[in-house]
This record gives sequence, C-alpha cells and structure tokens, in this order.
Amino acid sequence: MSPRVLPAEPGGVPILAWTRRLPPGAEEQLRLIASQPYVVEHVAAMPDLHVARRIAVGSVFATGHHIVPGALGGDLGCGVRAYRFAYPAALLGRDLLESLLARLSRVIPVGDATHRGRGLALPVELESPPLSTQRLGREWARLAPRHLGTLGGGNHFVELDRDAGGDLWLLLHSGSRGVGATIADHHLRVATALGEGTLPGLSLHTPEGAACLADTQWACRFARANRDVLAARALEVLSDVLGITPDADATVDVHHNHVAPEEHFGRTLWVHRKGAVGLEAGQRGLIPGSMGTASYVVEGLGEPRSFRSCSHGAGRVLSRTEARARIRPAALEHALRRVVHDAGKADSLVEEAPAAYRDIAEVLEDEADLVIPVRRLTPIAVLKG
Repeated sequence: MSPRVLPAEPGGVPILAWTRRLPPGAEEQLRLIASQPYVVEHVAAMPDLHVARRIAVGSVFATGHHIVPGALGGDLGCGVRAYRFAYPAALLGRDLLESLLARLSRVIPVGDATHRGRGLALPVELESPPLSTQRLGREWARLAPRHLGTLGGGNHFVELDRDAGGDLWLLLHSGSRGVGATIADHHLRVATALGEGTLPGLSLHTPEGAACLADTQWACRFARANRDVLAARALEVLSDVLGITPDADATVDVHHNHVAPEEHFGRTLWVHRKGAVGLEAGQRGLIPGSMGTASYVVEGLGEPRSFRSCSHGAGRVLSRTEARARIRPAALEHALRRVVHDAGKADSLVEEAPAAYRDIAEVLEDEADLVIPVRRLTPIAVLKG
C-alpha cells in the first residue's frame, strides 16, 4: 500500500505511515518525533507500529548530526537470524522435537537467567571496549560475560520452522541484554540533562554525542556476538542430534534497534530505527510473526521514502497487560496445538500468544512497496523465556 501521509504540524516534518492501523497512542508518539528540531525530511512508520516506552515500535526517522538515545529502545542492536538446512522437517516427530527443545533449553539460558560465576569468555575484541565512562566499563566487565549467549524474555525466541518446500529452518531473536540496557540508560540520562528538544537529542559534534554513538555501536557489536553464541549452541544441538549443518548461502541476519549513517535524498543522514529493519534493494531480511504463526524471509525493495526500511515483526495489538487479562492459558494451548513448546509456562506465555499480535499477512500487505516475501516459514517448535 502507499503510505498514509499525516501533514506536518507547525515547525515539524510530515509522517508517512505504511499501516492501515494507526493506534492513537502511537500516532501521538510519532508526532512527538516529527516535532523535534533535529529531525529532517519526514518520519516513517512501519506496519507493525505500536505504542512502546517513549517512542513507538516501528518508528524510523533521520537527523543531520544528532543521536537520540531515547528513540532506540534499551535493547540496542536487537535482531533476528535464520539458517536453512537441506533436511526434511517432516522427519521430526513430536517426541524428537520435544527432545531437541529440552536440549536447547539446557544450553541456552532464557528469561532472566544468565550464566553463573564469571560467565563465558568474551571475543577478544569485546573484552575491554573503550567505553565513555569508567562506570560503563565496570558494568561491561560485570555483565557482558554473564549475558553473552543468553536469550532474554519477552518476544525473544529460538525456533524451529519448516518452509513450503519442507526444509528445516532455525530462527533466533535476541539482542544486547543487560549490556545494551545499561548503555542506553546512561546516555538517556545525559541527553535529558544536556540534549536538544523535548525528545532530547545529542549533537554528534559534541563530546557527549560522540560518546553516545561510540558506546551504542559497542552495544550493537555485543548484540551480534550474543546471536553468534546463541546460534553456535543451537547449531551444535542440531548437529549432535540430527547430524546436520546449515546452508551458508541461506543465512539471514538483521537488527532493528540502531542508528546508522546512510545516504538518503542526496546527503548523509543518521537514520534511527526502533523496531524496524533497514534493507537495501535485493537484500534479504526476516520478519517474524508470532510463536504460533508464520514468519517470512523477505527481500528489500529499497523504497526511498521509508529510508529503505521495513517492519521487524507482526506488531502487537494487545499490550502485555492486556494479553494477560484477555487471553486464557487454554486458548494459548489451542493456538499452539501444532507447535512444540513448554506447556508449563502457559500462564506467562499468554503475553506472547498469537492473538496479541497483528496478522502477519496483513502486515506484509501494508508494506508491499517495501519488501517482497520470498519464503514462508511455519513454526514447529519454539523456545521462549
């Protein structure tokens, strides 16, 4: 669909929304971004738009030389990854899937769980990054080894899927965990004290802005390293049990909470994406549905008005509080009757029930000029926190 255009208010920029649903609270959050003095061109809203803390998930905007720590969320560098195997998913009966899920849960801490003691050895390049304050350096040394290779909770997952051709896929979704949250909180406090605008932004020409950018980039590197370890552990389980390795040519990895310098409209801009993915034309991405509905491998179309962006998922239609109040565990069990999962967690997993999310087919229809779906992935087993 073509974007809905919300005219600019005095002193602001227009909003282009690729969604048939514009939740009132989310529209208010978009207008807050569009009114900031450092925002240029326009604000782009993705079809999975929904209200979140400070800034709506599904928001994309650009600045000339500012970074806005409050517009990226706390899970900096969070992203998704997918691997395809030339292995028939039909060979995996329910007993084998339950065994695989049990083994995955033993090697991947989920929810609030972290590694005990000193944690895991960090990659050499992440052992002592030059963070901007001594406190952040101490927190990195304390948190990073224990949070590396952990899944977290919420909508994070490790999942086994099958495609239309019957091949098996491994999907995972996680980010920078406590490391990213600590860095994000620190720079949000700095921006609140020193930044410009009612959604405080820091000029990259100042020491504070440069420090925020550098630390944010380290958090994103940690998020990718976290997915590396999660993937290595999951792939080892699949290799041990099934004797399979992935097709390297079919791997996808994209992140959706980040800021990056990119060329748009004839100049370099700093593009901020919260719950949105940047895809060049022809580049492959992954748009998850929910733990009970399909996900899609897609190719970007490079739409310039979206800052070459697309949705990062299906998008919530119920908040977690609303989902807990409205969705019964029995209804969740019915929705997941064909998906192997930890039924003992049904009381908490109602927050992630398919009914709490938009129809992924509707989301893809709304962004038909942003991406092309190339492969549908149906979940057969899912591990969540």
